[in-house]
Amino acid sequence: MQALIFDVDGTLADTETAHLQAFNAAFAEAGLDWFWDEPLYTRLLKVAGGKERLLHYWRTLEREEADGAKAWETVEALHALKTRRYTGRIRGGLPLRPGIARLIDEAQAHDIRLAIATTTTPANLDALLQVHFGTAWRTRFAAIGDADTTHAKKPAPDVYHHVLEQLDLPASACLAFEDSGNGLLAARAAGIPTIVTPTGYTAQDSFDGALAVLPHLGDPQMPLVQPMPGEPHRWVDLATLRRWHRSTLPHAGPAWFAAPGARAFAASSP
Repeated sequence: MQALIFDVDGTLADTETAHLQAFNAAFAEAGLDWFWDEPLYTRLLKVAGGKERLLHYWRTLEREEADGAKAWETVEALHALKTRRYTGRIRGGLPLRPGIARLIDEAQAHDIRLAIATTTTPANLDALLQVHFGTAWRTRFAAIGDADTTHAKKPAPDVYHHVLEQLDLPASACLAFEDSGNGLLAARAAGIPTIVTPTGYTAQDSFDGALAVLPHLGDPQMPLVQPMPGEPHRWVDLATLRRWHRSTLPHAGPAWFAAPGARAFAASSP
């Protein structure tokens, strides 16, 4: 195991509520009568990418207008409003999910490389990670793939292929961390074993093919509610990840798959 690759929204931090609030604030600022509640937003999250999500929704309301020559310009302007609202909220402080900061520190201490594979924009990424890792946060990551580096969004594997190329590593040398079905499909299509930590917005997605599915990664001060089979404590550490990674290699034993238990309480996880 030579690298850990993290998705961002929902994986590093439970950001989706902040995104939803920012979308609705942007709609109001633009004078639109659109409003997304949580059930609708949960469905819209099946469409990867904020701009793509806006265009998809617009097409459900006014197909001809949304397919017009200047529709994408309108979407980009609306998304820019949303991004300003979102980054303002994030800079006010949003905690990382349990285990994330600890695992990043552990990986760096043991020369495990770190990478990001996300469909979010550089501005959103910068707003979140500056809060937790300072203005030099990019120096922690050996590779970064975001909405500006690849055009095809998840579940397409393009962003993962981009990151693997930057790392100059085979997929089998890495582990990916995702929170959604689309993210899992993208990572697995790139051949990367994947650990999933769903949120309330993604708890009902299919996670077939995941290496493990957990409500979060846990911390000594916030352990997992249920023990992990064969593990000495209720949080995922670097030793846990190495054991799980070894299970994916040829001639290894089966990996542990925790989907049933995780699905039961993922919606209430941090």
